[in-house]
Amino acid sequence: MNNASRKVIITCAVTGAAHVPSMSEYLPLTPADIEVQAVEAAQAGAAVLHLHARDPRDGRPTPSPEVFREFVPAIAAMTDAVINITTGGSTRMTLDERLAYPRLAKPEMCSLNMGSMNFSLHPVATKIPSWRYAWEKDYVEGMEDMIFRNTFKDIKNILAEFRDCGTRFEFECYDVGHLYNLAYFIDQGLVEPPLFIQSALGILGGIGPDPESLFAMRSTADRLFGRENYQFSVLGAGRHQMSLVTMAAIMGGNVRVGLEDSIYVSRGVKAHTNAEQVRKIRRILEELSFEIATPDDVRKMLGLKGADKTSL
Repeated sequence: MNNASRKVIITCAVTGAAHVPSMSEYLPLTPADIEVQAVEAAQAGAAVLHLHARDPRDGRPTPSPEVFREFVPAIAAMTDAVINITTGGSTRMTLDERLAYPRLAKPEMCSLNMGSMNFSLHPVATKIPSWRYAWEKDYVEGMEDMIFRNTFKDIKNILAEFRDCGTRFEFECYDVGHLYNLAYFIDQGLVEPPLFIQSALGILGGIGPDPESLFAMRSTADRLFGRENYQFSVLGAGRHQMSLVTMAAIMGGNVRVGLEDSIYVSRGVKAHTNAEQVRKIRRILEELSFEIATPDDVRKMLGLKGADKTSL
C-alpha cells in the first residue's frame, strides 16, 4: 500500500500533569479552559483527546471525578472525538486515585503506562525565576526523588478490570523495555490487537529524543507485534515535538501533540492553545500528502466500542 495514502491519527494531550502553571500562562487549568481547548483541538483535526484534570483553584493535577465531570461530558457532547482518559494521573497519585474517574466513565480509551520509571522534569526548576503557586517548586524539584510506579501487578489488574467494560488502551511506552512488557501481557492473554502504541521520546528517565531512538522503538515493535497488529504513534517531549512526530508519520506512524508534551509551537514561541499545535502538524502532514484520520476512522482502526457504550 502507498504509505502516503494512509490515514494518520492526530492525538492531542491537552494539559497533562508534568507541566506546572508557571511554565506557561497558556496551560489550561480550569475545567472551562480544558473544555474550550479540547473542543478547539478536535475542530482543528485531533481525532483523539487525551485528558487529565487539574484543580481549578491552583492548577495542580487532580484525580477528582467531580472535576473530570465538569468538562468531559461537555467535550463529548460538542465533539465526536475519541475521549481518552489518563490512568497515569501524576507520579504523586496512588493507583486507586489514578483509576477513580476511568472506573466511573468507562471510556472508549484510557492511557496505560507500561512500566515503572524515573519520570522527571526537575532540571527545569532552575530555569523558572518565580512561581505562580506555592505547590509548584516542590512538585517539580521533587521529581528528582520520585518513581512513577507501574508494576507488572498494577498493569495486570488494570488490563483485567477494564477488559470487562470494553475500554481499550493507548499503551504509553517510554523505553524499549516497555514494549517487551506489553509483549509479555499479550502472551498472558490480557491484551489483543489491534494495539495503539504511544512511544514517548525525550522524557528524562526514558529513551532519548533522537532519530535512532525512534527507529529502535519502531523496529522493536515491528519485531514483537507485527506491523499489521498495531498502530504506532509518537510523542516528542518539549522542543523535539514537531520534528519527531513528523518523522514518525513518514515512518508509517501516527502523531501526538498538545500542551502536555510541549508548551511551544515553534522555537522559543509558546503555544497559546492546543489547537495551534494540532493545526501545525495537520498542515505538515497534509503537505506531505497524508490524509488525517477522523474519529470514526480511529474507531475502526483500533476496534473501539463506540461513544454510546461509555458512561461519560
